[in-house]
Amino acid sequence: MLKYWVWLAELPGLKGPARLALLRHFGSPEELFFADREELLLAEDVPPAQAELALNRDLSAADRILAECQRLGQRILTIQDAEYPQRLRNIFDPPLVLYVKGRMPAMDEEAAVAVVGTRECTPYGTACGERLGQELAASGGVVVTGLARGVDSAAARGALRAGGTVVGVTGGGLDVVYPPENGNLYADVAAAGVLLSEYPPGSPPDKSHFPVRNRIMSGLSVAALVVEAPKQSGALITARLALEQGREVYAVPGPIDAPDSAGCNRLIRDGAGLAAEGWDILRDFQERFPEKLRPAGKRPDWTPLPTRRRAAPEPRQKPEAAPEETRLPAPRAVSRSGLTDDQIALLRALEAENPIQVDDLIQATGIPARRVSSALTMLEIDGMVHPHSGKRYTRTVTLAE
Repeated sequence: MLKYWVWLAELPGLKGPARLALLRHFGSPEELFFADREELLLAEDVPPAQAELALNRDLSAADRILAECQRLGQRILTIQDAEYPQRLRNIFDPPLVLYVKGRMPAMDEEAAVAVVGTRECTPYGTACGERLGQELAASGGVVVTGLARGVDSAAARGALRAGGTVVGVTGGGLDVVYPPENGNLYADVAAAGVLLSEYPPGSPPDKSHFPVRNRIMSGLSVAALVVEAPKQSGALITARLALEQGREVYAVPGPIDAPDSAGCNRLIRDGAGLAAEGWDILRDFQERFPEKLRPAGKRPDWTPLPTRRRAAPEPRQKPEAAPEETRLPAPRAVSRSGLTDDQIALLRALEAENPIQVDDLIQATGIPARRVSSALTMLEIDGMVHPHSGKRYTRTVTLAE
């Protein structure tokens, strides 16, 4: 029954890997719900303290969520449903349930592209987002977007204009429109495609939700496209997640002196595909989806892309003499103010030189996996931690006393 799925997904304190391990052991949330303590402790790869959290048999929250879904016309897709995309099922920490509003495409049969970029985009970024969203849809692709301000919304508008399918993955409940001005866009996406969230109705769009939901966007897609992003941008986190999930990554180039394109230009330098039009991406998947993809033909008559307002050049300074010995700069000190408790705990657990795996951080701090992932993402965006291969991190700052 669905109420047991919602109960497991919302069980307080239970970490993502433990939820999946318990589900694998018992086969279904209902069997897990009625298991006694001795049976729970037999589950493999689940610490006893985590297993005992499943002794919480309160179903009131699940009943309330199910009633809200019925009232709002939302349905629930579980990880064991045939309609649940296999691509998403195969990622690290897939959501146990998805709240759905609209028509869910058969995502495993679609050339879906996650289109991301900065919220504070320039006119150039907005125009590129709309153009590429429209071209992807016109050529048979499905556009996956987070429906945030800036590039996300621009790509969704472009795809809808072409009559394409849009998958909107939100960072809160589907009934909580964010940003507020996107009410009509939410409705249009639900009518022409689907809205998805791992958060139940009424969940506020908390800042920590957005980096975590990005794993779903890339997990649903065959590729990720970064339209415009500065050096420190959540869009670059999505690109890294896409690479970790085995997806292709593309980026839109920008002027070499434009801070808003520094992240995209760096991605291209490091091997990402250059995307100047939608077919630059979809041609790489034409053999995989021969019945779906085709060049859109004559490109629309676009108005010229807006030029950027460039900053005045800084005064040229006399170069300093190179030191005899190059040393790495000492980690800068940061204040605890403005940091969450999770971020502070992670910075204390991390080292400056020896990378530590995410699983070890979860065990060392006792923080649930979803919150660890969110906190690390925000710290990475702020330049306070550095990612390494194998889901390992080092810190680049020290906490001021």
